Amino acid sequence: MRSGFLFATRAKLKPFLIEPLWPLAGFCDNRYRTDEECLRDDRESILFGPISDESLLGLPSPANAEDEEEEKDSCSPRKRFWEGIRAEANHIFQILQQDGPGFNAREALDTLQVMISPALVREVLLHILMSVNGANKQRCSRLGYKFFVWAGQQEGYKHTPNAYNLAMKIFAESEELKAMWRLVDEMTQSGLPVTPRTFNILICTCGEAGMARKVVERFIKSQGFNYRPYKHSFNAILHSLIIMSQYRLIEWVYQQMLLEGYQPDVLTYNVVLCAKFRLGKLDQFHRLLDEMRDKGTTPDLHTYNLLLHVLGKGDKPLAAVELLNYMTDVGCHPSVLHFTNLIDGLSRAGNLDACKYFFDEMINKGCEPDVVCYTVMITGYTVACEFEKAQELFEHMQKRGQLPNVFTYNSMIRGLCLAGRFEAACAMLKDMENKGCKPNFSVYCTLVSRLRNAGKVSEANDVINHMVERGHYLHLLSRFKGYRRC
Repeated sequence: MRSGFLFATRAKLKPFLIEPLWPLAGFCDNRYRTDEECLRDDRESILFGPISDESLLGLPSPANAEDEEEEKDSCSPRKRFWEGIRAEANHIFQILQQDGPGFNAREALDTLQVMISPALVREVLLHILMSVNGANKQRCSRLGYKFFVWAGQQEGYKHTPNAYNLAMKIFAESEELKAMWRLVDEMTQSGLPVTPRTFNILICTCGEAGMARKVVERFIKSQGFNYRPYKHSFNAILHSLIIMSQYRLIEWVYQQMLLEGYQPDVLTYNVVLCAKFRLGKLDQFHRLLDEMRDKGTTPDLHTYNLLLHVLGKGDKPLAAVELLNYMTDVGCHPSVLHFTNLIDGLSRAGNLDACKYFFDEMINKGCEPDVVCYTVMITGYTVACEFEKAQELFEHMQKRGQLPNVFTYNSMIRGLCLAGRFEAACAMLKDMENKGCKPNFSVYCTLVSRLRNAGKVSEANDVINHMVERGHYLHLLSRFKGYRRC
Protein backbone atom coordinates (compact mmCIF):
# COMPACT_ATOMS: atom_id res chain seq x y z
CA MET A 1 0.00 0.00 0.00
CA ARG A 2 1.26 3.44 -0.88
CA SER A 3 0.10 4.76 2.49
CA GLY A 4 2.78 2.56 4.01
CA PHE A 5 5.40 5.01 2.79
CA LEU A 6 4.05 7.79 4.96
CA PHE A 7 4.04 5.74 8.11
CA ALA A 8 7.46 4.35 7.25
CA THR A 9 8.76 7.91 7.63
CA ARG A 10 8.25 7.56 11.36
CA ALA A 11 11.44 5.49 11.41
CA LYS A 12 13.23 8.62 10.26
CA LEU A 13 11.70 10.68 13.07
CA LYS A 14 14.23 9.61 15.68
CA PRO A 15 14.28 11.16 19.14
CA PHE A 16 16.47 14.04 18.03
CA LEU A 17 14.28 16.61 19.78
CA ILE A 18 13.73 17.03 23.47
CA GLU A 19 12.91 20.73 23.96
CA PRO A 20 9.80 22.52 22.64
CA LEU A 21 10.25 24.52 19.45
CA TRP A 22 9.65 27.97 20.84
CA PRO A 23 7.40 29.83 23.28
CA LEU A 24 3.95 30.44 21.85
CA ALA A 25 2.44 33.90 22.09
CA GLY A 26 -0.97 32.49 22.75
CA PHE A 27 -4.12 33.56 24.55
CA CYS A 28 -2.77 32.90 28.03
CA ASP A 29 0.70 34.37 27.60
CA ASN A 30 0.36 37.79 26.04
CA ARG A 31 2.97 39.59 28.10
CA TYR A 32 5.79 41.55 26.49
CA ARG A 33 9.37 40.41 26.89
CA THR A 34 11.51 42.11 29.49
CA ASP A 35 14.70 43.97 28.69
CA GLU A 36 16.73 41.01 29.96
CA GLU A 37 14.82 38.59 27.75
CA CYS A 38 15.53 40.78 24.75
CA LEU A 39 19.25 40.40 25.41
CA ARG A 40 19.06 36.73 24.52
CA ASP A 41 20.53 35.72 21.21
CA ASP A 42 18.51 32.54 20.81
CA ARG A 43 16.55 32.32 17.61
CA GLU A 44 13.33 31.41 19.43
CA SER A 45 12.96 34.97 20.68
CA ILE A 46 13.31 36.31 17.16
CA LEU A 47 10.65 34.04 15.71
CA PHE A 48 8.24 34.80 18.54
CA GLY A 49 5.07 35.03 16.57
CA PRO A 50 5.34 34.27 12.84
CA ILE A 51 4.49 30.56 13.16
CA SER A 52 2.22 29.13 15.82
CA ASP A 53 0.61 25.82 16.66
CA GLU A 54 -2.54 27.03 14.90
CA SER A 55 -0.73 27.61 11.62
CA LEU A 56 1.25 24.40 12.00
CA LEU A 57 -1.98 22.44 12.30
CA GLY A 58 -4.14 24.70 10.16
CA LEU A 59 -6.59 25.18 13.03
CA PRO A 60 -9.03 28.07 12.87
CA SER A 61 -8.77 30.61 15.65
CA PRO A 62 -11.53 30.28 18.22
CA ALA A 63 -14.57 32.45 17.75
CA ASN A 64 -13.47 35.82 19.01
CA ALA A 65 -15.68 38.44 17.49
CA GLU A 66 -14.98 40.90 20.27
CA ASP A 67 -11.35 41.19 19.24
CA GLU A 68 -11.97 41.59 15.55
CA GLU A 69 -11.79 44.84 13.65
CA GLU A 70 -14.57 45.57 11.25
CA GLU A 71 -13.59 46.28 7.70
CA LYS A 72 -13.26 50.00 7.29
CA ASP A 73 -12.66 50.21 3.61
CA SER A 74 -15.61 48.31 2.23
CA CYS A 75 -18.79 50.27 1.66
CA SER A 76 -19.28 53.73 3.12
CA PRO A 77 -22.69 52.93 4.71
CA ARG A 78 -21.03 50.21 6.79
CA LYS A 79 -18.22 52.54 7.72
CA ARG A 80 -20.68 55.25 8.76
CA PHE A 81 -22.62 52.69 10.79
CA TRP A 82 -19.56 51.72 12.82
CA GLU A 83 -18.48 55.33 13.23
CA GLY A 84 -21.90 56.06 14.72
CA ILE A 85 -21.72 53.03 17.01
CA ARG A 86 -18.27 54.04 18.24
CA ALA A 87 -19.36 57.61 18.87
CA GLU A 88 -22.28 56.40 21.01
CA ALA A 89 -20.02 53.92 22.80
CA ASN A 90 -17.51 56.67 23.59
CA HIS A 91 -20.30 58.81 25.02
CA ILE A 92 -21.57 55.97 27.20
CA PHE A 93 -18.04 55.18 28.36
CA GLN A 94 -17.48 58.81 29.39
CA ILE A 95 -20.69 58.73 31.42
CA LEU A 96 -19.65 55.49 33.13
CA GLN A 97 -16.30 57.02 34.07
CA GLN A 98 -18.10 59.77 36.00
CA ASP A 99 -19.88 57.25 38.22
CA GLY A 100 -19.33 57.90 41.91
CA PRO A 101 -20.60 59.93 44.87
CA GLY A 102 -22.90 62.66 43.59
CA PHE A 103 -23.30 61.15 40.12
CA ASN A 104 -25.55 58.22 39.24
CA ALA A 105 -24.33 56.76 35.96
CA ARG A 106 -27.40 54.55 35.64
CA GLU A 107 -29.78 57.51 35.73
CA ALA A 108 -27.59 59.37 33.24
CA LEU A 109 -27.70 56.38 30.88
CA ASP A 110 -31.49 56.29 31.12
CA THR A 111 -31.67 59.86 29.78
CA LEU A 112 -29.66 59.02 26.66
CA GLN A 113 -32.50 57.25 24.88
CA VAL A 114 -30.07 55.29 22.70
CA MET A 115 -31.00 52.13 20.83
CA ILE A 116 -29.16 49.30 22.57
CA SER A 117 -27.80 46.71 20.15
CA PRO A 118 -25.24 43.88 20.32
CA ALA A 119 -22.77 46.05 18.39
CA LEU A 120 -23.11 48.96 20.83
CA VAL A 121 -22.80 46.71 23.89
CA ARG A 122 -19.72 45.13 22.34
CA GLU A 123 -18.04 48.49 21.80
CA VAL A 124 -18.74 49.74 25.33
CA LEU A 125 -17.51 46.52 26.94
CA LEU A 126 -14.41 46.64 24.75
CA HIS A 127 -13.74 50.19 25.98
CA ILE A 128 -13.93 48.99 29.56
CA LEU A 129 -11.82 45.90 28.88
CA MET A 130 -9.06 47.89 27.19
CA SER A 131 -8.92 50.33 30.10
CA VAL A 132 -8.31 47.68 32.79
CA ASN A 133 -4.98 47.99 34.59
CA GLY A 134 -3.54 47.13 37.98
CA ALA A 135 -4.68 50.38 39.56
CA ASN A 136 -8.29 50.51 38.36
CA LYS A 137 -9.30 46.86 37.96
CA GLN A 138 -11.88 46.89 40.76
CA ARG A 139 -13.50 50.03 39.39
CA CYS A 140 -13.52 48.61 35.85
CA SER A 141 -15.19 45.40 36.99
CA ARG A 142 -17.84 47.44 38.83
CA LEU A 143 -18.50 49.70 35.83
CA GLY A 144 -18.55 46.72 33.48
CA TYR A 145 -21.11 44.92 35.62
CA LYS A 146 -23.23 48.06 36.05
CA PHE A 147 -23.38 48.63 32.30
CA PHE A 148 -23.95 44.94 31.56
CA VAL A 149 -26.94 44.79 33.93
CA TRP A 150 -28.36 48.09 32.65
CA ALA A 151 -28.06 47.04 29.00
CA GLY A 152 -29.70 43.69 29.69
CA GLN A 153 -32.76 45.46 31.10
CA GLN A 154 -33.36 47.60 28.02
CA GLU A 155 -36.44 46.84 25.96
CA GLY A 156 -35.86 44.93 22.75
CA TYR A 157 -32.35 43.81 23.66
CA LYS A 158 -31.05 40.47 24.93
CA HIS A 159 -27.44 39.69 25.75
CA THR A 160 -25.60 37.49 23.24
CA PRO A 161 -22.92 34.89 24.06
CA ASN A 162 -20.42 37.45 22.77
CA ALA A 163 -21.56 40.03 25.34
CA TYR A 164 -21.28 37.46 28.14
CA ASN A 165 -17.80 36.50 26.96
CA LEU A 166 -16.65 40.11 26.99
CA ALA A 167 -18.08 40.71 30.46
CA MET A 168 -16.36 37.51 31.66
CA LYS A 169 -13.10 38.74 30.19
CA ILE A 170 -13.44 42.03 32.10
CA PHE A 171 -13.96 40.08 35.34
CA ALA A 172 -11.05 37.79 34.47
CA GLU A 173 -8.70 40.73 33.87
CA SER A 174 -9.96 42.31 37.10
CA GLU A 175 -9.35 39.05 39.00
CA GLU A 176 -13.01 38.83 40.00
CA LEU A 177 -13.29 35.08 39.50
CA LYS A 178 -16.48 34.54 41.51
CA ALA A 179 -18.28 37.20 39.47
CA MET A 180 -16.97 35.59 36.29
CA TRP A 181 -18.38 32.19 37.26
CA ARG A 182 -21.73 33.76 38.20
CA LEU A 183 -21.95 35.05 34.65
CA VAL A 184 -21.28 31.55 33.33
CA ASP A 185 -24.16 30.21 35.41
CA GLU A 186 -26.42 33.07 34.33
CA MET A 187 -25.51 32.45 30.71
CA THR A 188 -26.45 28.78 30.85
CA GLN A 189 -29.62 29.46 32.84
CA SER A 190 -30.66 31.91 30.12
CA GLY A 191 -30.45 29.09 27.60
CA LEU A 192 -27.50 30.59 25.75
CA PRO A 193 -24.86 28.22 24.38
CA VAL A 194 -21.48 28.15 26.06
CA THR A 195 -18.98 28.54 23.22
CA PRO A 196 -15.32 27.57 22.71
CA ARG A 197 -14.53 31.26 23.30
CA THR A 198 -16.10 30.98 26.75
CA PHE A 199 -13.97 27.92 27.39
CA ASN A 200 -10.84 29.83 26.32
CA ILE A 201 -11.50 32.60 28.83
CA LEU A 202 -12.22 30.22 31.69
CA ILE A 203 -9.38 27.79 31.06
CA CYS A 204 -6.90 30.61 30.69
CA THR A 205 -8.01 32.36 33.87
CA CYS A 206 -8.42 29.25 36.00
CA GLY A 207 -5.38 27.54 34.53
CA GLU A 208 -3.19 30.00 36.37
CA ALA A 209 -5.05 29.18 39.58
CA GLY A 210 -4.51 25.42 39.18
CA MET A 211 -8.14 24.73 38.30
CA ALA A 212 -7.72 23.96 34.61
CA ARG A 213 -8.63 20.28 34.85
CA LYS A 214 -11.82 21.04 36.78
CA VAL A 215 -12.85 23.52 34.08
CA VAL A 216 -12.26 20.90 31.40
CA GLU A 217 -14.31 18.33 33.34
CA ARG A 218 -17.19 20.76 33.60
CA PHE A 219 -17.20 21.41 29.87
CA ILE A 220 -16.93 17.73 29.00
CA LYS A 221 -20.07 17.05 31.02
CA SER A 222 -21.94 20.21 30.00
CA GLN A 223 -25.04 19.67 27.90
CA GLY A 224 -25.10 23.35 26.92
CA PHE A 225 -21.63 23.46 25.39
CA ASN A 226 -22.00 24.51 21.74
CA TYR A 227 -18.99 22.72 20.31
CA ARG A 228 -19.94 23.24 16.65
CA PRO A 229 -18.38 23.16 14.09
CA TYR A 230 -16.32 20.45 15.81
CA LYS A 231 -17.31 16.79 15.70
CA HIS A 232 -17.76 16.60 19.47
CA SER A 233 -16.92 18.55 22.61
CA PHE A 234 -13.55 16.83 23.01
CA ASN A 235 -12.27 18.21 19.71
CA ALA A 236 -13.46 21.71 20.61
CA ILE A 237 -11.63 21.47 23.93
CA LEU A 238 -8.47 20.02 22.36
CA HIS A 239 -8.44 22.83 19.81
CA SER A 240 -8.65 25.47 22.54
CA LEU A 241 -5.95 23.78 24.61
CA ILE A 242 -3.44 23.60 21.75
CA ILE A 243 -3.80 27.33 21.18
CA MET A 244 -3.00 27.90 24.85
CA SER A 245 -0.04 25.50 24.86
CA GLN A 246 -1.71 23.26 27.46
CA TYR A 247 0.08 20.19 26.15
CA ARG A 248 -0.09 18.02 29.28
CA LEU A 249 -3.78 18.77 29.68
CA ILE A 250 -4.26 17.71 26.05
CA GLU A 251 -2.85 14.29 26.96
CA TRP A 252 -5.32 13.95 29.82
CA VAL A 253 -8.30 15.07 27.71
CA TYR A 254 -7.33 12.59 25.00
CA GLN A 255 -7.33 9.75 27.52
CA GLN A 256 -10.73 10.87 28.87
CA MET A 257 -12.05 10.94 25.32
CA LEU A 258 -10.99 7.33 24.74
CA LEU A 259 -12.48 6.26 28.07
CA GLU A 260 -15.79 7.84 27.04
CA GLY A 261 -15.77 5.73 23.89
CA TYR A 262 -15.18 8.54 21.37
CA GLN A 263 -13.03 7.71 18.36
CA PRO A 264 -10.34 10.21 17.33
CA ASP A 265 -10.47 11.72 13.86
CA VAL A 266 -7.65 13.37 11.94
CA LEU A 267 -8.10 16.69 13.79
CA THR A 268 -7.79 14.87 17.12
CA TYR A 269 -4.64 13.09 16.00
CA ASN A 270 -3.10 16.30 14.65
CA VAL A 271 -3.58 18.11 17.96
CA VAL A 272 -2.30 15.21 20.09
CA LEU A 273 0.66 14.64 17.74
CA CYS A 274 1.57 18.30 18.07
CA ALA A 275 1.34 18.09 21.87
CA LYS A 276 3.57 15.00 21.98
CA PHE A 277 6.07 16.74 19.74
CA ARG A 278 6.13 19.90 21.87
CA LEU A 279 6.65 17.78 24.99
CA GLY A 280 9.53 15.94 23.33
CA LYS A 281 7.75 12.57 23.59
CA LEU A 282 8.90 11.28 20.22
CA ASP A 283 8.28 7.60 21.05
CA GLN A 284 4.64 8.36 21.75
CA PHE A 285 4.57 10.54 18.64
CA HIS A 286 5.66 7.52 16.59
CA ARG A 287 3.09 5.26 18.23
CA LEU A 288 0.32 7.71 17.39
CA LEU A 289 1.36 7.60 13.74
CA ASP A 290 1.12 3.82 13.87
CA GLU A 291 -2.28 4.09 15.51
CA MET A 292 -3.49 6.39 12.73
CA ARG A 293 -2.41 3.81 10.18
CA ASP A 294 -3.94 0.89 12.04
CA LYS A 295 -7.29 2.67 12.39
CA GLY A 296 -7.31 3.74 8.76
CA THR A 297 -7.25 7.48 9.51
CA THR A 298 -6.04 9.30 6.41
CA PRO A 299 -3.48 12.05 7.09
CA ASP A 300 -4.48 15.50 5.87
CA LEU A 301 -2.53 18.57 4.79
CA HIS A 302 -1.93 19.52 8.41
CA THR A 303 -0.56 16.12 9.38
CA TYR A 304 1.95 16.47 6.55
CA ASN A 305 2.71 19.99 7.72
CA LEU A 306 3.66 18.75 11.17
CA LEU A 307 5.72 15.85 9.79
CA LEU A 308 7.64 18.18 7.48
CA HIS A 309 8.48 20.47 10.36
CA VAL A 310 9.66 17.54 12.49
CA LEU A 311 11.84 16.29 9.62
CA GLY A 312 13.18 19.81 9.11
CA LYS A 313 14.14 20.36 12.70
CA GLY A 314 15.71 16.91 12.72
CA ASP A 315 17.83 18.02 9.73
CA LYS A 316 16.40 15.31 7.45
CA PRO A 317 16.21 17.10 4.07
CA LEU A 318 16.28 13.87 2.01
CA ALA A 319 13.38 12.40 3.98
CA ALA A 320 11.55 15.70 3.50
CA VAL A 321 12.06 15.46 -0.28
CA GLU A 322 10.59 11.96 -0.23
CA LEU A 323 7.59 13.12 1.78
CA LEU A 324 6.98 16.10 -0.52
CA ASN A 325 7.10 13.81 -3.54
CA TYR A 326 4.73 11.37 -1.85
CA MET A 327 2.29 14.19 -1.10
CA THR A 328 2.27 15.18 -4.77
CA ASP A 329 1.78 11.55 -5.85
CA VAL A 330 -1.34 11.17 -3.70
CA GLY A 331 -2.79 14.50 -4.85
CA CYS A 332 -2.00 16.43 -1.69
CA HIS A 333 0.04 19.23 -3.24
CA PRO A 334 2.42 21.08 -0.88
CA SER A 335 1.51 24.70 -0.22
CA VAL A 336 3.54 27.70 0.92
CA LEU A 337 2.69 26.72 4.51
CA HIS A 338 4.26 23.27 4.09
CA PHE A 339 7.45 24.68 2.60
CA THR A 340 7.61 27.44 5.22
CA ASN A 341 7.38 25.05 8.17
CA LEU A 342 9.93 22.73 6.59
CA ILE A 343 12.30 25.64 5.97
CA ASP A 344 11.75 26.90 9.50
CA GLY A 345 12.67 23.51 10.93
CA LEU A 346 15.78 23.24 8.77
CA SER A 347 16.75 26.78 9.71
CA ARG A 348 16.54 25.89 13.39
CA ALA A 349 18.75 22.89 12.64
CA GLY A 350 21.27 25.29 11.07
CA ASN A 351 21.03 23.84 7.55
CA LEU A 352 20.73 27.05 5.52
CA ASP A 353 21.81 25.36 2.30
CA ALA A 354 18.80 23.06 2.53
CA CYS A 355 16.63 26.07 3.36
CA LYS A 356 17.75 27.79 0.17
CA TYR A 357 17.18 24.61 -1.84
CA PHE A 358 13.57 24.23 -0.69
CA PHE A 359 12.95 27.97 -1.04
CA ASP A 360 14.03 27.83 -4.68
CA GLU A 361 12.17 24.56 -5.19
CA MET A 362 8.87 26.01 -4.04
CA ILE A 363 9.25 28.91 -6.48
CA ASN A 364 10.11 26.48 -9.29
CA LYS A 365 6.92 24.59 -8.51
CA GLY A 366 4.89 27.79 -8.85
CA CYS A 367 4.37 28.23 -5.12
CA GLU A 368 4.88 31.92 -4.30
CA PRO A 369 6.60 32.61 -0.94
CA ASP A 370 4.62 34.87 1.39
CA VAL A 371 5.86 37.33 3.99
CA VAL A 372 6.12 34.62 6.67
CA CYS A 373 8.28 32.43 4.44
CA TYR A 374 10.57 35.34 3.59
CA THR A 375 10.80 36.24 7.28
CA VAL A 376 11.82 32.70 8.21
CA MET A 377 14.57 32.77 5.57
CA ILE A 378 15.74 36.25 6.56
CA THR A 379 15.84 35.27 10.23
CA GLY A 380 17.92 32.21 9.43
CA TYR A 381 20.48 34.35 7.64
CA THR A 382 20.62 37.01 10.36
CA VAL A 383 21.10 34.39 13.09
CA ALA A 384 23.95 32.91 11.03
CA CYS A 385 25.42 36.43 10.64
CA GLU A 386 24.98 36.24 6.86
CA PHE A 387 23.45 39.67 6.69
CA GLU A 388 24.18 40.34 3.02
CA LYS A 389 21.99 37.39 2.06
CA ALA A 390 19.30 38.61 4.43
CA GLN A 391 19.44 42.08 2.87
CA GLU A 392 19.21 40.58 -0.61
CA LEU A 393 16.09 38.61 0.34
CA PHE A 394 14.59 41.65 2.05
CA GLU A 395 14.88 43.63 -1.18
CA HIS A 396 13.79 40.65 -3.28
CA MET A 397 10.54 40.17 -1.37
CA GLN A 398 9.53 43.79 -1.89
CA LYS A 399 10.24 43.60 -5.61
CA ARG A 400 7.87 40.62 -5.74
CA GLY A 401 5.16 42.61 -4.00
CA GLN A 402 5.54 41.12 -0.51
CA LEU A 403 5.49 43.86 2.14
CA PRO A 404 7.64 43.19 5.22
CA ASN A 405 5.74 42.80 8.49
CA VAL A 406 6.81 43.68 12.01
CA PHE A 407 8.65 40.35 12.45
CA THR A 408 10.57 40.87 9.20
CA TYR A 409 11.69 44.31 10.33
CA ASN A 410 12.64 42.98 13.75
CA SER A 411 14.91 40.37 12.16
CA MET A 412 16.46 42.95 9.85
CA ILE A 413 17.04 45.44 12.67
CA ARG A 414 18.67 42.74 14.74
CA GLY A 415 20.84 41.75 11.78
CA LEU A 416 21.94 45.34 11.21
CA CYS A 417 22.88 45.60 14.89
CA LEU A 418 24.88 42.37 14.73
CA ALA A 419 26.71 43.82 11.73
CA GLY A 420 27.48 46.98 13.73
CA ARG A 421 25.33 49.14 11.46
CA PHE A 422 23.43 50.90 14.21
CA GLU A 423 22.58 54.03 12.24
CA ALA A 424 21.01 51.87 9.54
CA ALA A 425 19.08 49.95 12.21
CA CYS A 426 17.65 53.17 13.65
CA ALA A 427 16.84 54.37 10.14
CA MET A 428 14.97 51.12 9.45
CA LEU A 429 12.82 51.71 12.53
CA LYS A 430 11.70 55.04 11.09
CA ASP A 431 11.33 53.51 7.63
CA MET A 432 8.92 50.86 8.84
CA GLU A 433 6.83 53.53 10.56
CA ASN A 434 6.78 55.65 7.41
CA LYS A 435 5.51 52.61 5.50
CA GLY A 436 2.65 52.11 7.92
CA CYS A 437 4.10 49.16 9.84
CA LYS A 438 3.78 49.97 13.54
CA PRO A 439 6.68 48.58 15.60
CA ASN A 440 5.71 46.28 18.44
CA PHE A 441 7.47 46.41 21.77
CA SER A 442 9.85 43.64 20.72
CA VAL A 443 11.23 45.84 17.92
CA TYR A 444 11.99 48.68 20.33
CA CYS A 445 13.34 46.19 22.86
CA THR A 446 15.66 44.57 20.30
CA LEU A 447 17.09 47.89 19.15
CA VAL A 448 17.48 49.37 22.63
CA SER A 449 19.17 46.27 24.07
CA ARG A 450 21.58 46.02 21.12
CA LEU A 451 22.51 49.69 21.36
CA ARG A 452 23.11 49.38 25.09
CA ASN A 453 25.26 46.29 24.59
CA ALA A 454 27.39 48.29 22.16
CA GLY A 455 27.81 51.07 24.72
CA LYS A 456 25.56 53.44 22.79
CA VAL A 457 23.41 54.41 25.77
CA SER A 458 22.57 57.85 24.41
CA GLU A 459 21.33 56.39 21.12
CA ALA A 460 19.32 53.79 23.03
CA ASN A 461 17.64 56.55 25.03
CA ASP A 462 16.89 58.37 21.77
CA VAL A 463 15.01 55.30 20.57
CA ILE A 464 13.02 55.16 23.82
CA ASN A 465 12.28 58.88 23.57
CA HIS A 466 11.08 58.33 20.00
CA MET A 467 8.76 55.58 21.25
CA VAL A 468 7.41 57.91 23.95
CA GLU A 469 6.88 60.77 21.49
CA ARG A 470 4.86 58.44 19.30
CA GLY A 471 2.76 57.47 22.31
CA HIS A 472 3.70 53.81 21.96
CA TYR A 473 3.85 51.40 24.94
CA LEU A 474 4.04 54.11 27.60
CA HIS A 475 2.80 51.59 30.16
CA LEU A 476 5.90 49.47 29.48
CA LEU A 477 8.55 52.13 30.04
CA SER A 478 9.53 50.54 33.34
CA ARG A 479 10.81 47.54 31.34
CA PHE A 480 13.73 49.66 30.20
CA LYS A 481 15.76 49.66 33.39
CA GLY A 482 17.79 52.79 34.05
CA TYR A 483 15.74 54.97 31.72
CA ARG A 484 14.36 58.24 33.05
CA ARG A 485 11.90 60.37 31.15
CA CYS A 486 13.08 63.90 30.52
